[in-house]
Amino acid sequence: MADPLQDRRLLVALSGGIACYKIATLVSRLAQRGADVRVIMTEAATRFITPLTLQSLSGHPVLISIWQHDDRPDAQHVGLARWCQSFILAPASANTIAKIAHGQCDDIVSLTACALPQQTPKLIAPAMNAEMWANPVVQKNITTLRDELGYTLIGPEEGWQACRTSGAGRMSEPEAILAAIEQA
Repeated sequence: MADPLQDRRLLVALSGGIACYKIATLVSRLAQRGADVRVIMTEAATRFITPLTLQSLSGHPVLISIWQHDDRPDAQHVGLARWCQSFILAPASANTIAKIAHGQCDDIVSLTACALPQQTPKLIAPAMNAEMWANPVVQKNITTLRDELGYTLIGPEEGWQACRTSGAGRMSEPEAILAAIEQA
């Protein structure tokens, strides 16, 4: 029986947060299952994991700037948005969530998210401190992404956080994100 991810075109987007290290596992597992994985990152995400790591795992150049080009003749963000069969934003910082919810397009991740066709499955795995996650403005932005833009929320989970506390806001593990991608 063929793997449902075989030859699936997946765009994985990272925003800044310590949970970026988990995405190396996700990208590796997706590639091992035969998915065609492309990766884009905010500048902040590169502070936590290098583009070279994700390029090595995906087998494709990683875009971190709206001015960078890969093999597409059109604008990179538009080409990637049209190319992908699923868009996965993980980790999703409060900042990037706000940008997408309000149509602010000043980095490769928010710009590409804005250009996604409505029918493209969009998954988001938030990752932030418990107080940030509980912030009413963050919750309002999550509601906008889910209800108006059609994003599927993955997590967040409760657990130990990098701020040395425990609570809601911890990004879901790669296995949970992988399961959500399979269902999308």
